[in-house]
Amino acid sequence: MALFIEVKNLTLEFDGVKVLKNINLNINEGEVLGILGKSGSGKTVLMHVLRGVEEYENISGEVIYHLARCKKCGHVEPPSKAGDKCSCGSDTLNPFEVDFIKLHLHDTIRRDVTKRIAIMLQRTFALYGDDNVITNVVNSLTEIGVSSETAMSRAVELLENVQLSHRMLHVARDLSGGEKQRVVLARQLVRDPMFLIADEPTGTLDPKTAQVVHDVISKAVKDYNVTMVITSHWPEVVEDIADKAIILDDGVIVSEGSPTDIAKEFMQLIDSVEKRTDVSIGDAIIKVENLVKKYISVSRGVVYAVDDVSFEVNEGEIFGLAGTSGAGKTTVSESLMGIVQPTKGEVHVRIGEEWVDMKRPGPDHRGRAVKYMGILHQEYGLYTHRTIIDNLTESIGIDLPYELAVRKAINTLIATGFNEEKARSVLSKMSDGISEGERHRVALAQILIKEPKIIIMDEPTGTMDPFTKKEVTRSILKSREDMGNTFLIVSHDIDFLEDICDRVALMRDGKIVSIGAPNAVLSELTDEERIQAAVDP
Repeated sequence: MALFIEVKNLTLEFDGVKVLKNINLNINEGEVLGILGKSGSGKTVLMHVLRGVEEYENISGEVIYHLARCKKCGHVEPPSKAGDKCSCGSDTLNPFEVDFIKLHLHDTIRRDVTKRIAIMLQRTFALYGDDNVITNVVNSLTEIGVSSETAMSRAVELLENVQLSHRMLHVARDLSGGEKQRVVLARQLVRDPMFLIADEPTGTLDPKTAQVVHDVISKAVKDYNVTMVITSHWPEVVEDIADKAIILDDGVIVSEGSPTDIAKEFMQLIDSVEKRTDVSIGDAIIKVENLVKKYISVSRGVVYAVDDVSFEVNEGEIFGLAGTSGAGKTTVSESLMGIVQPTKGEVHVRIGEEWVDMKRPGPDHRGRAVKYMGILHQEYGLYTHRTIIDNLTESIGIDLPYELAVRKAINTLIATGFNEEKARSVLSKMSDGISEGERHRVALAQILIKEPKIIIMDEPTGTMDPFTKKEVTRSILKSREDMGNTFLIVSHDIDFLEDICDRVALMRDGKIVSIGAPNAVLSELTDEERIQAAVDP
């Protein structure tokens, strides 16, 4: 295979921190390169450098594209097309090289190359949300000059290729995440790309949906003879799709080889997380007694979301509520925060030496307790238009002198697992400029910086990759160790609960059926519940 992209000694620095360090990499034409690495390892930054639509100040090295180019119209093709007649019909395609690092961002040659590069991102779907699927693809075709007569039939063909012909008339915003990604792929294929960059394209999808998207991407790459670089948090995907793979760690390529060997090596890096046995667990800080929450449904009559639930959580403990969707976990956690008013039963939280009745509103009752409680939802939201330091201070109502705010923010970030250098470096960044795992730790820091005693986390791992889950696990354990927080964690993620919890309560049909050590309690899950837990969003 002809050499297509050559990366030599690539180094990139942000705010005094090197995020890519002396990267050397060759990508051949028609090859699929898989990149594995934990959150914050530099994967996304490397992808954006390869894409070539951004300009960086502190960058050195070379990113050389080996191409075939028409001198007349500027059209570029992969290197194997050298000697072929250009599609414009006026000249032959000649061998050509371009270094993205040396060329100005708006250089004509650089733009000619980037037009032939397609990208799929983890969360950015880039669709016209109010238009239906077929219109989204037709719009992409007409934007590049395809006639309206031809565009419709071509759009249908592309949607068939991405297995979405059964959603042509659906409004884009109403599609699932996996369906949106397939529309994005169809829109990218419109431009007949020679290179596809897929940066965690299924990062927020459940495994079953992710597999469908991966299969469609793999087929498209083969059918269209596209060179691809893909990052994925599923090592088996890199193993299935890629021709070769690398592991990126802290901006350095630490290993390169066959996808099978690299996937195996990567999984070995995801080591188990050890809970400290010397953490001090105190007396009860949460008491729930005979909690009942019922609703009246027109179609189903009286529905018991929670049915006579009782348990205690001790100070400094990490306590899990396990069960499938609809088991009643979230209703219990919202009752603890006073968000949901129980039908009957008791919910008390200890503040100092006094017990507060969470069913009683007002500043002397529930209002007194919630000041010392924090809740982190699965779909946490950082302020994307504010820096991380703003997210940790002004945006959440903390007004401190700047130097003190920075010091407190750094200390809190360290408590979630950042080292001091990394904590300092992220303060000036926007939230979309850091990795998913780092965003989750900042979201936890948003809670911790308010100095809560009790933290409730609702499905904190969602559809995270294994490395990010381990990062979240470590951040919770470290904050418990450093700050003495008590955690109540609502989750269907069995492995996560086994890794992190001191005790677990298993809920089924609104009732607690078992409380105890995580391994013992979670072994009581039925096969059906385990399957459901694996696919719950």
